[in-house]
Amino acid sequence: MSKVFMMDGTPLEVANIFCIGRNYAEHIKELGNRAEDEPVVFLKPLSALSPEGEPIHLPAWSNDVHYEAELVMLIGKGGKHIPMERALDHVAAYGLGLDLTARDRQNQAKTAGLPWLLSKGFDQSACVSRFIPAMDLPTPQHCRFSLEVNGLLRQLGRTEHMLFTLAELIAYLSRMFTLSPGDLIFTGTPEGVGKLSSGDSLRLCLSDKLEASFTVLGTMGAKE
Repeated sequence: MSKVFMMDGTPLEVANIFCIGRNYAEHIKELGNRAEDEPVVFLKPLSALSPEGEPIHLPAWSNDVHYEAELVMLIGKGGKHIPMERALDHVAAYGLGLDLTARDRQNQAKTAGLPWLLSKGFDQSACVSRFIPAMDLPTPQHCRFSLEVNGLLRQLGRTEHMLFTLAELIAYLSRMFTLSPGDLIFTGTPEGVGKLSSGDSLRLCLSDKLEASFTVLGTMGAKE
């Protein structure tokens, strides 16, 4: 599966999945990390993509998979060295996502100085809602999003609290990579991350613009 969907059901092909870490100060604190001078960037493979409506199956090789709710940008017009003042013109749509993280494996990798790919890129680790046109979210740097797990509020993000703004992220990524139509950018998670369990129900909300629901149905068979 390499497609996401607009609210009207239009399917769109995804090109790359860029993710930003450590973009909210309180989340940095809760994990005992440090803020960086530049955005922390990592990738997820297309096989990680899981649109709304698909049940989540956790990897059998992790005992500590965390949810991380994020605002997601869908790039509509690619480019290289995009100026920050025009960066948001390159966004076609906005959605919400879950950057699922095998925290036990991530901590092992960080301790050993190894890459995070296994902990961040497993199947269904990039869950996404349907997307709304960018024009429907005219002030994306001043909006709020939330995550409820089993009816309890767990995360509340305000995009004005980002350490690197949406425009800064696009400008930075386009200096390091050539952005393409269909690229997704997960923009970082606020504090409140926690462990998922089989049977959990998750509800994401973006202001009064968008809602999405996901359900955890157990573990998937996986070989080391």
